Amino acid sequence: MKTNVNLWWILGAFFGLMAVVYTGWNIIEYPDKPWYHAIEWVGTVALLFTVFMAAMIAFYTNRVHAAQGGELPEDTLTADIDDADPELGEFSPWSWWPLVLAFSASLGILGLAVGSFLLPIGLAVFVVAIIGWVYEYYRGYFAR
Repeated sequence: MKTNVNLWWILGAFFGLMAVVYTGWNIIEYPDKPWYHAIEWVGTVALLFTVFMAAMIAFYTNRVHAAQGGELPEDTLTADIDDADPELGEFSPWSWWPLVLAFSASLGILGLAVGSFLLPIGLAVFVVAIIGWVYEYYRGYFAR
């Protein structure tokens, strides 16, 4: 994780350097204007916000690294691939409920785009889909 922290700090420094170069380039490009009118503010502010975001991520990953008290398996040279492979849970590969849930979301978005009469239909399909997905292990062939 220390490598990730260093990469984010390097990325923040790079974007800071690019903000300075971009601003200076704009000032040099328009010598007939005063410097505060020659700056293209949208790009400069966007690059400065990018510096700020990279610094926030670097600070956060540094704090997480300090709070863990150890190295991640990715940072250890003797680690195996399975060392960083967590158990993510149990998923149903036969389940059709995610497709019904996606259909309800598409009905809701279509209701926003076309007509509001589709919104309650999409909401009703969403309720049926989420209840069906949550309770699929409690009824039918796979009941426990």
